[in-house]
Amino acid sequence: MNILEWLKVLLLGIVEGLTEWLPISSTGHMILVDEFIHLNVSDEFKEMFLVVIQLGAILAVVVLYFWKLWPFTTPSKGLFKKDTWSLWFKVIVAALPAAVIGLPFDDQIDALFYNYQTVAATLILYGILFIVIENRNRNRRPVINSFEQLSYPTALLIGAFQVLSLIPGTSRSGATILGAMLIGASRYIAAEFSFFLAIPVMFGASLLKLVKFGFNFTGTELAVLLVGMATAFLVSVLAIKFLMSYIKKNDFKAFGWYRIVLGILVIAYFLIAG
Repeated sequence: MNILEWLKVLLLGIVEGLTEWLPISSTGHMILVDEFIHLNVSDEFKEMFLVVIQLGAILAVVVLYFWKLWPFTTPSKGLFKKDTWSLWFKVIVAALPAAVIGLPFDDQIDALFYNYQTVAATLILYGILFIVIENRNRNRRPVINSFEQLSYPTALLIGAFQVLSLIPGTSRSGATILGAMLIGASRYIAAEFSFFLAIPVMFGASLLKLVKFGFNFTGTELAVLLVGMATAFLVSVLAIKFLMSYIKKNDFKAFGWYRIVLGILVIAYFLIAG
């Protein structure tokens, strides 16, 4: 591979790291970026790469929130951190809907919805929803301000919202955050829970793609995957820190407007190009 191809890999890693955690749809952006740069690999590898690169993004959450997610402590303190175990059980419960629907219907969903029309429509629709829900919540106080206040039924309901993100362009974090805010979670809890929920969901999706691909990598393919994942990891660390700082003083409406504008541009581009 020449230098230009490696720059394309770096660009895809940057896009993944930025858009995975911001509620603007990583899959939608990856589809659009690939439309312009055309990474010179096989179609089978590209399909796998665009999903498995998310493992680098997952690692950023694990590193940044390690002590919040690590469920063990010293024997003198009881060995197990009960609140952390409870959080993990809630994450697992919330991951069930996506696993039940996403695993058996992955190929059918890709065949039906992996196109620019769907991406544009969902970008615009959920952009509008972010603006509407933020306006609705303007004079309301959140009722869920900690993970202790997040019940198991509520976690399952948030997981049901995440199922919507199986459609490209929706945004996994966007659907989860919207759902959590709609049922009374604060922006901070909604965002953090979407991060934690990404760990089993994205790991499962990546593992599924790896199994389908067959683990038969050439040396170049393995290098491409590792560089993409490393780039996604580094950019994800910055994106997560930015988002959590941003929402302390701001709402999500800016992301809503961004989605609407991008969706309109997608439609315009493909209509003109087609």
